[in-house]
Amino acid sequence: MSPRRVRAGSDAVRRRDRPLRITVDGEPVDGIAGQTVAGVLLAAGRLAWRTGRSGAPRGVFCGIGVCFDCLVTVGEERDVRACRRRVRDGDVVTTQSRNAPGPDRDPDRRGKPGAPGTEER
Repeated sequence: MSPRRVRAGSDAVRRRDRPLRITVDGEPVDGIAGQTVAGVLLAAGRLAWRTGRSGAPRGVFCGIGVCFDCLVTVGEERDVRACRRRVRDGDVVTTQSRNAPGPDRDPDRRGKPGAPGTEER
């Protein structure tokens, strides 16, 4: 996946760009209709938008939806593959980390009754 856009003057297909704007972590980011979330982020110069368990930055790895390195939240939907989801004007995108808060990852709840993984088998 390339962050470069095809300039209108050199586009053999003669597409007409339809600009749109999304919000990423509260910041407006401009894109073009038909781009994926990852394409918009790459074109805006963002190569990474998530961190793994080790804290290493993650962005697009495979670019075809297989590796799940590019996960973001779009609106209320978590774990959206940025390389597969086409943007819509007004989308609100939130970056996420692998260590997202939740009852199964809350260190204060681990091992306590009712915490995930503590049920009797």
